[in-house]
Amino acid sequence: MNLDFTPEDEAFREEVRVFLKEKLPKRLSDKVRTGQHLGKADMEEWHAILNERGWLANHWPKEWGGTGWSVMQRFIFETETAIAHAPRVVPFGLSMLAPVLIKYGTEEQCRHYLPRILDGTDWWCQGYSEP
Repeated sequence: MNLDFTPEDEAFREEVRVFLKEKLPKRLSDKVRTGQHLGKADMEEWHAILNERGWLANHWPKEWGGTGWSVMQRFIFETETAIAHAPRVVPFGLSMLAPVLIKYGTEEQCRHYLPRILDGTDWWCQGYSEP
């Protein structure tokens, strides 16, 4: 197994770096770098920036608004965003609910909820309770 980055991977890495340099607000990266609390408005702002680029749901299928990225591209993106001190993407709607909805939900449910998760209209959380 060859784990070296291909020229295409390196080009993608550079694309991500340029995007982060141009679009990641310094105020947000400073908060992450110094361990300050990120409020909901901060997270919504970063989500909107990623969504505008089409990179918010990088693990979703392309037909539902995802990127169609390879595992390596996702790895590069996560690595570069961490290096740049970008906020992490809030996982509840994007990573916990959406994949289940895509797999088991109806097309109607997907058409209704997935765009709302992407554009921030719906903000999902997960609650726990003890029996």
